[in-house]
Amino acid sequence: SSTAATAATAPEPAATAPDEGMTWWYRWLCRIAGVIGGVSCALAGLWNCVTINPLNIAAGVWMMLNAFILILCEAPFCCQFIEFANAVSARADRLRSWQKAAFYCGMAVFPVILSLTLTTLFGNAIAFATGVLYGLSALGKKGDAISYARIHQQQKQMDEEKLTGTLEGQD
Repeated sequence: SSTAATAATAPEPAATAPDEGMTWWYRWLCRIAGVIGGVSCALAGLWNCVTINPLNIAAGVWMMLNAFILILCEAPFCCQFIEFANAVSARADRLRSWQKAAFYCGMAVFPVILSLTLTTLFGNAIAFATGVLYGLSALGKKGDAISYARIHQQQKQMDEEKLTGTLEGQD
């Protein structure tokens, strides 16, 4: 009865994100890219703030905010001192891959629009690449030619059967 109680109280598999066909190594690649992108954004954002140009300072602050969000979503164990870290991470895990891709790429492009410098370009490159990785996973796996030909042949055969069935029904 204790296993039934724990199974009833632990709805994690149903509450997690749709798998979308991501393999375990690709999921880890995306997470590691997110953490490295967060560190890159933080360092470049801090360096970008060491200036008197207000647009560079705004871009640097935005980059440090990007770093915080990336690390909060991809590696919540780094933010254990923040109460809502696990809740934010759980919500981010429930997002679809294309939603994460759009969010991460949009976050990374904004500072570059604010201040187009090498620091903002290189600082946001890995964060943008994380969004691209999630976007590629949203496209799905590419099928092989044999499977595609088999499906096409079955579809053609079904269409021919429907056509002959309607012609025989007219006689």
